[in-house]
Amino acid sequence: MDVLRPTLIRIGGRVYRKNLIQEQAYQHEEEEEDFCAGPGDCTDEPCDAFVVEETEKGFQCRVEVPSPLYKYIIGKKGETKKKLETETRTSISIPKPGVEGEIVITGQHRSSVTSARTRIDVLLDSFRKKQPFTHFLSFALNQPAIQEKFLQFKEEVLEKCSKDHGVSSSLFQNPAKLHLTLGTLVLLNEQEIQKACDLLQRCKEDFVNQIAGGKPLTVVVEGVEYMNDDPAMMDVLYAKVHMKDGSDRLQVIADQLVERFVASGLMLREWDRVKLHATVMNTVFRKDPSAEERNNTVTGRSSFKERESFNGRNILKLFENFYFGEVQLDSVRLSQRFSSDASGYYATSGQLTFS
Repeated sequence: MDVLRPTLIRIGGRVYRKNLIQEQAYQHEEEEEDFCAGPGDCTDEPCDAFVVEETEKGFQCRVEVPSPLYKYIIGKKGETKKKLETETRTSISIPKPGVEGEIVITGQHRSSVTSARTRIDVLLDSFRKKQPFTHFLSFALNQPAIQEKFLQFKEEVLEKCSKDHGVSSSLFQNPAKLHLTLGTLVLLNEQEIQKACDLLQRCKEDFVNQIAGGKPLTVVVEGVEYMNDDPAMMDVLYAKVHMKDGSDRLQVIADQLVERFVASGLMLREWDRVKLHATVMNTVFRKDPSAEERNNTVTGRSSFKERESFNGRNILKLFENFYFGEVQLDSVRLSQRFSSDASGYYATSGQLTFS
């Protein structure tokens, strides 16, 4: 790592540098990583990005942490917690496993409590990025007319291209789950889900109502494109979308939504702009028909090694301009991964409506 150009982490509107992390792998346990590069002065990280209260016995800071992340602060046999308490001269109280609550940091000095809180934030940020995403913002494209045309597309592809390497019926998306993904989120408890729902409503009031004009957006789903460099070795084939009126309102709404969610800390940025696409064929479906891939294919690099790509040259040649139909988009949904509702689409934890 270039010490003059360290990795920067944004937490709560503040930017911190990330020191080199020492990782230790324990047999039969998840990897734990140290929260700092080595012993340091616990007074060297002043920060006012969070509240430190003065009490009769010293100082105290409370931090809301989803229960699935407690184990990363505790560490194997409590080693991470003990080291953190020793080096910052604080006491850290953590709720019982599975019980949602606040972690409480107490200490004799404000600087000690502040340092412990900062290190916990950096530690949690690192491990949160390793969690598989649980939810995603989506536009549903599963209206009956679109599903019918998609099934026609699937039938014709299998009829004309089934002899091409890797092409099989297992590659195709479930028509009931056709969608546009705007971005993925890791929401680990009900409080975080509610925070995402509340932010959706603020976005509706702040800019979506004005852009959409209180009416559904008419979108045309037409043409197919692929994501990797070689059409003879495809992993993902997707349908393209555009506004019927030729405007960029759908793109603007998508980009501004992601911008707000990234700024809130609920979402990691994956593209400079949202790549609006509807996956119709994906090699991850071979082994798991319910799988969803992040927008950024690099994020799932390890899973790509296990894929069997398919030769999509003939599909592109024959179906480059395939017309899937028009669709009225009237809401953005906070969709739950690996779930289904009564319609067969992903279960919705919350939504933003245009009308």
